Amino acid sequence: MATLLTERGRFEAGRSDGESLWLSSAALGEATGWELKPEGFCRDDICVPLPPGREAEFKRGNEVDAARLFRHAGQPIVASRDKSVWSLGTSAGIRTNALENLEAPDVALPDLDGKIHRLSDQRGKKVFLSTWASW
Repeated sequence: MATLLTERGRFEAGRSDGESLWLSSAALGEATGWELKPEGFCRDDICVPLPPGREAEFKRGNEVDAARLFRHAGQPIVASRDKSVWSLGTSAGIRTNALENLEAPDVALPDLDGKIHRLSDQRGKKVFLSTWASW
């Protein structure tokens, strides 16, 4: 079982096979927001078509190679030496688009009791965020 670190959190899913990271389609969607559709892999309004004739490199039955998808889509990806931990990032283009649309990234932080609160849970409400840094 591999550990995935994404903007959506930490997930225990999939298996490493050399430079491949095989996940179920459901695990890929939950961890990254990418879904396999007839037109290719899609996240929100972005779709990345599979190269013709190379579909088997990206999917096997109900599993998809998340590492190959991220490399193909130009998304940042890095793995630990032993391939037990993978970090799957969001491309600069997607982040730039979110900033241009004044869309705040979803953050999840614990309160003093340890309960997790997500910014997305406040959608449609006015929210004041105050941040600071010690440097």
